[in-house]
Amino acid sequence: MTLLVLAAGMGSRYGGLKQLDPMTEHGEFIIDFSIYDAIRAGYNKVVFVIKKENYDAFRDTIGKRIEKVIDVKYVFQEMSNIPAHASVPAERVKPLGTAHALLAARDVINEKFSVINADDYYGPNAYKMAADYLSSVGEGHFCMIGYVLKNTLTDHGTVSRGICVEKGDGMLESITERTKIRHASDGKCAEYADGDTWVPLPYDSIVSMNFFGYDPSVFAFAEEGLARFLKNPETDLIKGEYYLPTMTSEMMAAGKCDLRVLTTTDEWHGVTYLEDKAEVVACIERLVSDGVYPDGLWKNN
Repeated sequence: MTLLVLAAGMGSRYGGLKQLDPMTEHGEFIIDFSIYDAIRAGYNKVVFVIKKENYDAFRDTIGKRIEKVIDVKYVFQEMSNIPAHASVPAERVKPLGTAHALLAARDVINEKFSVINADDYYGPNAYKMAADYLSSVGEGHFCMIGYVLKNTLTDHGTVSRGICVEKGDGMLESITERTKIRHASDGKCAEYADGDTWVPLPYDSIVSMNFFGYDPSVFAFAEEGLARFLKNPETDLIKGEYYLPTMTSEMMAAGKCDLRVLTTTDEWHGVTYLEDKAEVVACIERLVSDGVYPDGLWKNN
């Protein structure tokens, strides 16, 4: 089983390369805890999707210390890696989104795999749930780790989340990406931006944090979907992004897959903004104190 780590984001809201910002006195990053949890759940390969100019920084830090315990590969999310007969303006700088990042790994993944964000802490149960499910199903049966919305918000700004609607049998019916979600001022619910209007959103909504489980059949559809996205006259070719929730919803609508929502009680933690770091550091300290993690993940390797 492979873990695909999306780490090519620019981290503009955070103010730096947040994936390589140490969270412990041992110099460990959020990525370290994700990989540690994945190894415990049975994953035996990790693929990093990064920007080419960040390769040396990734290899010299996280790569060198984990390649002793798991197979490590790197792929690059580049603007040149787009479907044939599609194009983007020369002035486009921002990556084309998470589905585009996934495509960067198509030549190095031939087995079932999970996708995560590099700057999100998902909790150990998420990896076990995803690995167990993927190991028990055939091609075209995907999964997603679902989180309670209230547990995924920051007090320091807005966040992007995929809002999920489930069928009665626990399968996903739809997922809608909302790019600006925050706590409502009354503290009773969340709200998302729809143009200039803020729309209420229940705190107990189940959301996607970009932890998906796929098999290699997803790559062909992702390429087709990205081509449609880039050729759509309504697409903003300067800033628009093609997201994994959007791609997965389109694949479901086309009858190419189904997706089970695996809801976890683990808390999510992340560093969307620089101000979030203190909370993540405190969370990790509590988990180490409680024995969830050793004091120094790789000290015996």
